[in-house]
Amino acid sequence: MKLYEVQERTGTLLNALLETWEASVRATHLFLSNEEIAHIKTYVPQALAAVPHLVVAERTPGTPVGFLGVEGDRLEMLFLAPSERGQGTGRQLLQYGVQTYGIRTVTVNEQNPQAMGFYQHLGFVTYQRTDQDEQGEPYPLLYMRLP
Repeated sequence: MKLYEVQERTGTLLNALLETWEASVRATHLFLSNEEIAHIKTYVPQALAAVPHLVVAERTPGTPVGFLGVEGDRLEMLFLAPSERGQGTGRQLLQYGVQTYGIRTVTVNEQNPQAMGFYQHLGFVTYQRTDQDEQGEPYPLLYMRLP
């Protein structure tokens, strides 16, 4: 597994990451409708382009299987191809982010129990909960941090 910080965010790479994002969301965010996923997807390229640190995981050169984005000490995004779930890729990405960028916090959809369990398993604890997401939608969020 190769992990690297993206230096040049080309259209080809961003499109591949968008495909990974969508496959990941469809596999894990079962509370979202197809219309909601399509709507959120319109914002993902901008988020990928804007996040200060973007790290990609590849098993084959040029074929991303996962990625994470970091701003400050906050994990902004971590998405995996469905085939990578349970293979250690998420753990590798997160540990790389903690060691390299000092990740201490993450926000998780409460309706995504797999993600909650993943972060809890890796030592994160919930310190705050909201009834709505950051866009005011009715998706409860858990704010988690490393102790």
